[in-house]
Amino acid sequence: MKVAIITGATSGLGWEAAVQIDERFKSLDEIWIIGRREDKLLELSACLAHSTRSFTMDVTDAQDRKEFCEALKKYRPNIRMLFQSAGKGLHGDFDKMKIEDETEMLRLNCEALLEMTHLCLPYMRKNSHIIHIASMAAFLPFPGYSVYGASKAFVLNFSRALRAELRKRKIHVMAVCPGPVNTPFFDVSERYTNGLSAFKKKFMNTPEKVIKKALNDAGSHRAVSVDNCIMRFCYFLSRVLSHDFIAGLLRFLRT
Repeated sequence: MKVAIITGATSGLGWEAAVQIDERFKSLDEIWIIGRREDKLLELSACLAHSTRSFTMDVTDAQDRKEFCEALKKYRPNIRMLFQSAGKGLHGDFDKMKIEDETEMLRLNCEALLEMTHLCLPYMRKNSHIIHIASMAAFLPFPGYSVYGASKAFVLNFSRALRAELRKRKIHVMAVCPGPVNTPFFDVSERYTNGLSAFKKKFMNTPEKVIKKALNDAGSHRAVSVDNCIMRFCYFLSRVLSHDFIAGLLRFLRT
């Protein structure tokens, strides 16, 4: 049974990934969608042409992951794609945020992503794909997103290293590093601030464009997907300019 597995499928990039994977990959037998809201999973399932299997679960919860592991053992799917979109961000100065919020973000963005990858890998074969949602914030120190940026740097570097480890098995790994995307992400991330800055609003992209570019790049076996020419230019600058200079500039732009 050929399946695609999508975490964070109840909104944003995960929802859009499910829609576009459903449209593109007709050879799949099922799409497995994972999220915490059963009502949204049911709504998404009704939108898809493929048969779906929904898992109402919190990927940071060890018991939920254990139950998902049992489902993998039971159905023994041929996982053609693992698309990990579950994640969260928080914008604000580190010392002004609750440490519980920061550590919860690390568990979701880093630990849960690692655990789900480890659970699914035994069921992946030649020419399957692992796609992780990282961020442009992964490329450099990002004032106001210090812990979020660090968590996405983990995702980026984990993906790059895993890609090298799995090359002989011909399992392709890619990190998606978008700039600001118009999703419910900001409903959570801006709760410590006064809302979106003009900088973010100016460069906001759509989930449809980010996912379309990501799936095209995955088909080309790219290591990193950056969603548009402006963000690609920012990526280039992050490689040639002093990170101290860029961090100072970003600190200025967020005000």
